[in-house]
Amino acid sequence: MRTRTAEWFETKIKYEKTMDDGMQKKVTEAYVVDALSFTEAERRITEEMSSYISGEFDVSDIKKATYKEIFFSDSESADKWYKSKLQFITIDEKSGKEKRSNVYYLVQAGSLLEAVKNIEAVMSGTMIDFEIASVAETMLMDVYEYRSVKTDGEQGAGEVPVEE
Repeated sequence: MRTRTAEWFETKIKYEKTMDDGMQKKVTEAYVVDALSFTEAERRITEEMSSYISGEFDVSDIKKATYKEIFFSDSESADKWYKSKLQFITIDEKSGKEKRSNVYYLVQAGSLLEAVKNIEAVMSGTMIDFEIASVAETMLMDVYEYRSVKTDGEQGAGEVPVEE
């Protein structure tokens, strides 16, 4: 498991997809990209999808994701994305009352049970008390991280290195 914190945008792409029976069908697919702005998110998803889609396609929606961190799985069977809501539990020092704050994560896994295990694996290294409030499968097709286009192996200004 590895995690990545960034500014994530959820995008939707509309295009005509060739189905298994050879028929063309208009589909809308959701993807997540790492970008600094809506404009960059549109540019990035257009670049990524142009190598996979033959013909025209439209970026029909872009919105900021509610999660800032994504948990990536190394498992070959991890082909789904789950949105999870964790509640961090703290104690207010003045009143002594328990306080809960909600934090959202995107988790890559092959099943709901695997997603919960992945969350627990990543969070076991933290000192904060938490509860998993919800885990739900999303319709996301894939996540595209920012990758530098430098060929000399050096990081350019404003570029974020990606751990392999």
